[in-house]
Formats: sequence, C-alpha cells, structure tokens
Amino acid sequence: MSIRDVYIVDAVRTPIGKFGGALAGVRPDDLAAHVVKALVDRTPALDPARVDDVYFGDANGAGEDNRDVARMAVLLAGLPVTVPGVTVNRLCGSGMEAVIQAARAVALGDASVAIAGGVESMSRAPWVLQKPERAFPAGHQQLHSTTLGWRMTNPRMPAEWTVALGEGAELVADKHGLTRDRQDAFALTSHRKAAEAWAKGLYDDEVVPYEGVDLARDECIRDSTSMEALAKLKPSFRPTGGTVTAGNSSPLNDGAAALLLVDEEGLRETGREPLARIRTSAVTGIEPQLFGLGPVAAVRRALDKAGRSFADLTTFELNEAFAAQALGCLAEWPELDPEIVNPRGGAVAIGHPLGASGARLAGSVAHQLAAAGSGTGLAALCIGVGQGLALVLER
Repeated sequence: MSIRDVYIVDAVRTPIGKFGGALAGVRPDDLAAHVVKALVDRTPALDPARVDDVYFGDANGAGEDNRDVARMAVLLAGLPVTVPGVTVNRLCGSGMEAVIQAARAVALGDASVAIAGGVESMSRAPWVLQKPERAFPAGHQQLHSTTLGWRMTNPRMPAEWTVALGEGAELVADKHGLTRDRQDAFALTSHRKAAEAWAKGLYDDEVVPYEGVDLARDECIRDSTSMEALAKLKPSFRPTGGTVTAGNSSPLNDGAAALLLVDEEGLRETGREPLARIRTSAVTGIEPQLFGLGPVAAVRRALDKAGRSFADLTTFELNEAFAAQALGCLAEWPELDPEIVNPRGGAVAIGHPLGASGARLAGSVAHQLAAAGSGTGLAALCIGVGQGLALVLER
C-alpha cells in the first residue's frame, strides 16, 4: 500500500467570539455547519457528494453539540445525506486531532476528499446533573458547569494531577522563573500582533463571518491595552504571589474552523492550488499538572519524523492557553527563533474555543505558507490532563 500525499486546499474559521458575546446566541452545531458550508461553497468545482467523511473536534459535547456534532454539521450545512461525519475528542487538541485523523484517512486511501475541523461554544456549555446514587433523594443536588476544566473528578486521581488549569500555568511559571511582567509583556505582544494582522487584512482569506451576527473580527482583541492596564489585574489562581491573570491567559470563547483535505485525485477535482501539504504529526503525554509543557516533546517528535529542525521553520503557530505556558515551552526550545511564533497574534488575544483551536492553528499555518509561497510550518497545542499535539505542514 502506498501512502498518498495529503493537501490542504482551503481553511476557514469564524471570527472568535468572547464568552457571552456576539456568538453566544448561536448553537455550536450551527457554528460547525457554517464553516462546513463556507468551505464547500468556496470550492464550487467540487461536488459536495464527493466528500468521503467529515471529522470534527469538540471538547465538551455536553450540550447542543451532543449526538455527533460533525454529522449534525453535515446535515445542517445542506450537504448530501450520504456524507458521513465523526466527532473526536482530545480536549484542547480536538480540532487538530480531527485534521490528523482526516489526513490519515486520505493518506491511506480510505478517503479522497475529507473535511476536518472543530467547534466549541463555551458560552452555551450547559450545567449537568449527575444521577443520584439512590432513588428519591430528599436533599439538594449539585450542578456541574461544563464550560472548562475538571468536574465530577474521579477520587482515585492523585490530587496533584487535578489542579485547576490556571494553577498548572503557575507551576510552569515556577519551573521557568516566569515573572508577572514577562507574562504581561507576552500578552501585550499577542494583542498588538493580532490587531496589526487584522488591520493589514491578513485574515481576510481565512475568516468567514456568521450571517446575521455583527462580528467581523475576533472579539477579544484589545488594541488599546497596555502594560499598565494589565498590571492592574489581580492574580486569578494564587491570591498571594500569583502571576497568572485574566489578562495573560486565553479567554473563554465561541467559534468554529474547518479545512478541506484531498489527495491528488481530489485536488484535480477541486481545480484549485493547495495551500500546503501535511507532512507529519505527533502526540505525547506529560504529567497532568504540567500540561502546559505538553507541546515540548510533541514538537520535537514531529520535526524528527519530518526530517526537519527548528531552523527549517517558516512559521510556528503555538496555542497560547496561558502566557506562562507558551513562554515555558519557548524556554525549552532554545534553538527556535521566537520571532516566527504566532506572527498574527495568538490565543491570548484571538481566543481559545477549545474544540476549534487546533483546526484554527492548522488553517492559519496553511494560509501563512501559501502567502509565503514556500516553506515549512508547524502548529502545536498543550492539552489539559497532560498531552501535547503537533502538526508539520509544507509548501
């Protein structure tokens, strides 16, 4: 069996909405359907019935995104009912996991044309109620928020593994001596780069606004923020001596992203020039409380598999779950030029809709490689509960 080349023909995403913001009134299955439909509409030469499968990442799946949101997106987008869909979950890495699984299917010949993406509505994530241990309980019952983080935790899990995500970022800051000022400066740079990228029109080919919603740009970008403004924010997880704040962390968000993946035959049918080609991927594990450093080993493994080094990279999209987490990873890659990392801003400014972020990163790298004309790009994320995921693209 020969391994086929896998091409990214196109990549789209919604503007990223803030928690309770412009996209809060839109169901996650509708967000997913929107990017799927936009992707198909942008390639009119391709018969939608030729899509062999749709892979979508979704981290929560506890609300309106239940019952296989990928399949719901197919139906809501108006694709033929013969097009199947599967939903995957690797928490924050779910969108990238969808891309990797779709690429693997194309590479092995199980599919010629596939759509991969991710979606999350953190605004609309429901509260859930566990069933009682016995019938007819008389007391009050506990509702659990599914927006973010640990819930209904297994008591057999060691306590040091189940710390809050922000405390995990504090542990990375401790490990690498990352001061509050360094984290705030990183956050400020993320906002400035994102605002500049939007002002230059660098997201015009990538972002597809949701019809009927007044949101043309990522909602959490703060053009006017400053070190002085960031310094006024209180630590969110360690009241005394803490360094992680709302200002140097990614916010809670809503959004969706999708990519069109094809083999050579599928590429001919689209009649388009590909943005990039998928080269390799890698996933690794780490102690759960140090999840923020999950990408460190995954990135090295993906580059090794591709026969590439940091010096070969044209661009690198690293998800900024927290400034401390991103800075901790950068500290462990001394060979990497930090200037190529997140050139159009990162998740601290753009946002982190959990299941969509990995697809957003992969799509952004593909568009950046297309703009450059050639090169090697890398996308990577940390993942709650201690994993890292990385993807290498080339053009």
